[in-house]
Formats: sequence, C-alpha cells, structure tokens
Amino acid sequence: MRLPIRAVTPETESAEIVGWVHEVRDLGGLAFFLIRDRTGIIQVTVPKKKVSAEVLETVRNVSRESVVRVRGQVKAIEKAPGGRELVPEYLEIVSVAESPLPLDVAEKVPAETDTRLDSRFLDARKPRVRAIFFIRSAVTCAATAFLASRGCVNITTPKVVAAATEGGTELFPIAYFEKEAFLNQSPQLYKQMMMAAGFEAVFELGPIFRAEEHNTVRHLNEATSLDVEVSFADHNDVMQLLEDLIVHVYEYVRENCAGELAELGVDLKVPAKPFPRIPYTEAIEIANKTIEEKLTFGADLSPSAERAIGDSIGQHYFIVDWPTDIRPYYAMPYPEKPEFCKAFDMMHPRMELSSGAQRIHDYDLLVERIRAKGLSPESFEFYLRTFRYGMPPHAGWGVGIERLVMTMLDLPNIREAVLFPRDRHRLTP
Repeated sequence: MRLPIRAVTPETESAEIVGWVHEVRDLGGLAFFLIRDRTGIIQVTVPKKKVSAEVLETVRNVSRESVVRVRGQVKAIEKAPGGRELVPEYLEIVSVAESPLPLDVAEKVPAETDTRLDSRFLDARKPRVRAIFFIRSAVTCAATAFLASRGCVNITTPKVVAAATEGGTELFPIAYFEKEAFLNQSPQLYKQMMMAAGFEAVFELGPIFRAEEHNTVRHLNEATSLDVEVSFADHNDVMQLLEDLIVHVYEYVRENCAGELAELGVDLKVPAKPFPRIPYTEAIEIANKTIEEKLTFGADLSPSAERAIGDSIGQHYFIVDWPTDIRPYYAMPYPEKPEFCKAFDMMHPRMELSSGAQRIHDYDLLVERIRAKGLSPESFEFYLRTFRYGMPPHAGWGVGIERLVMTMLDLPNIREAVLFPRDRHRLTP
C-alpha cells in the first residue's frame, strides 16, 4: 500500500511511494532521484549494478516531473532529506513529463511572475508555493469554523446582479439573456437582507468583482471576501468579532501549519489584543507628519499614508469614525455629529484588510443617504423593501482573504496568494 512520503521514516523497513520526480542526478554507477508528494521529499538511490534490468531501463527513461511509483527498502542515511533513502526493487513510470519543462520546479533557475502564472499548475508543485496554499486553506477553514462557533449562519448570495451594490462605475457588465447584468461588487445588500430574514448573524466566503483599472501588487479584479453581518449589533461589537477572528486564525495557522511556515521561512507572530482604534482625523495627522502629499479632511488614505500610519502603529489596528461623505450610503452617521459615521477599516501595517460599519436600519434615512450619493432609490427597491418590514439594528464587515494571507506571510505580491489571478491584464489560465 502506498505511503505518504512524510510517513516513511528511517525506522521503516520497506515502503511503496508514488510522486513526482523533483530532481535527477546520474553519477555513473549511482543514480539519485528526489521524489516529491504533497507531504515531502524522499531520496531514491539506485545502485546500478545491484538493481534489476527492468529498474535500470526505467531509470534511463525517467524525466523530471514524471509521476513514478517506487517500492523498495528504506535505509537510514544522515545526508538525505528526512534522514532516509529508498533503494528500489520496483520502479514504474506512471506518467511521463515532457522536456524541457516550462519552469524549474526545483527553483534552481528562477522564473518571472508571468511565466509562473502561465504555468500555474506546474508552479504550484513547488514546495514553497504549495505551502502558501495549504496555509490559505487553513486560514479559510479556521475563519469559517470560528464564525460558525459564534452562531453565524453560512449563506450564499448571487454573483450576477441587476444593480451596483455601492453605485459607481467599477462594474463588469455581462449579457444576461435580454437584459444587462453585472458581476457583484460585494454581497453587502444580500447579506443584510438575509440577516433581516431572522438569521440574525450570517457570513459568506466567496468571490467579489471590481472593475478597477489598477495594476499594483495589492489589487485584484476578482478577489475572495469573507463577509459578516450581525443583528442587534453596533460597529464596536463587530470590530471585536473581527479582532477575535484575526487572532484565532493566526493562532490556528501557527499551531497547525508549522511545516509550511518553516518552508516559507516565516516566524509567525500572533497579533496582540486589543487592536488600537485610531480616529480618522488622528490617522491623517499621523500620516501628514511624514508623507509629501498632505491629506485634507475628507480624503481617502493613499498607500503612502497607510504605510506611514502602519509604521507608526506597528501592529494591526482600526481606523474609526470616518467622514460620512466618503463612506457607502448604508454607513450609519453619528446622530450628534452626522458628518462622521460609525464606519471602520481594519489595517495591517502594510495595507487595509477589512472595511465595515454599523449600517443604517431606518428606511427614510437610508433613502436620504442613497439620494445624497447621487443614486436612484428606485434602482435599489428590491433591497429597500427589506427596511419596511422590521429591519433590526445591525453591523458587519468584509475582509479580503488574499490580503490577509499576503500580509500574514509577508508575500511581495498579492498574486502569490491566489491560484489563478484575475487582474487588468490576465484572464487565462
């Protein structure tokens, strides 16, 4: 029976493995193969004078990244990966890989980002790249399990919609039979509707689409968002939930992904609680101490401003109390100072990770805010109807999974955190 490579130890007497040929070295009388599966790498040593003619013929025909099945004796050897080697009694090429390869999986020859993404199926075989996506899987599993443990219901909302979630022009139009439709920017409207349906607390992990003409290392046009909406809660309640989630996810990854973190050379530090909460006006003051292009009240934060504030704070933090006019129409203004609203961004020192707010639950105020944004309430009638039939006070947020993984692992480019990126220039594979 096939063993995962990680289970083959120096104490194992014999084993059968199946994996990819990671490297090949032929030293005349000896041939060495490094065989790789998802659990690790093992050295297969072939003493040519001591193996069968069938094994020897297979050795001559094997190529890197071919899939092979090997059965033989396990021997302890200090210099080999994992302190053991496999001496084959049986060697079969299950699937031959063509040569030359589009890129070097062993990473002895570096490849440009575009080359890697063009052959992502091969790039993802690299132990370092595989480690990123095993950790990403752990992040999403930990986050969704955490939210379920807090009583949140997992929902799925439409990605093909008739109107923009937040207005604006950053939409991908699509032909939908006789109508025009759009790819959804956010599940915002639908998660509010389902929360109001009596579910009380909901979450969704799914794609969002933004037709923004960015070409940076931190923007994607299709991203993965973890969204939450909670009834009978204000902005402070859901900020606490988000803070608890981030700390839980870091702790889970640190505890369960030690091998992957070691592969990436990451010494993961769990964020300290509580996360500082910095008012928007104070954040601008911090940024203006060092950035060249000074910010004025009502300006959004530039990347240089985010970095300046992050350098000053030095850990995860919240920016709170944003100007009402620069936040979405559904953000709840403070009654005593309506020029500010109960909105927040959760920040990593490198960049924004999440945006959220307490939402307006009063029908008349929501219609007023939609009009103030230059939008038509008629376009949101399917959404507004919900507010006429017992909408509870509520709050929520969305966090970008790619940015969460990118900052957690200190990756240089957000494309490292998504298998098949969709950006301004990339639509395949």
